Amino acid sequence: MKKVIASEKAPGAIGPYSQAVEAGGMVFVSGQLPVDAVTGSMAAGVGNQTRQSLENIRHILEAAGLTMGDVVKTTVYLSDMAAFAEMNAVYAAFFDGGFPARSAFAVRELPKGASVEIECIAVR
Repeated sequence: MKKVIASEKAPGAIGPYSQAVEAGGMVFVSGQLPVDAVTGSMAAGVGNQTRQSLENIRHILEAAGLTMGDVVKTTVYLSDMAAFAEMNAVYAAFFDGGFPARSAFAVRELPKGASVEIECIAVR
């Protein structure tokens, strides 16, 4: 059985998908753009965008009763791999010790002109 997870503290989906879906004790969080749910704006700079994307993930996980410590896998999409170090510095601050597995890719373009998008999988 699957359960849709949503948080008003994170921006709503901009297409036909859910913020997150839980199935079999795993929570799959859709890619989070660095959009502030209150203002609808996107901060400038890869560091600020990474922070906002991860804050959005944190809010969605909280709606599922989970924390960033429950994340086992992330995927980071960057519009420019030259920004990897800046993203990585902010990313590291969101996890205590045992970091999740991660993949990072440079992509040609992200929705809304974002520089960063992050998705994750968490477990109960």
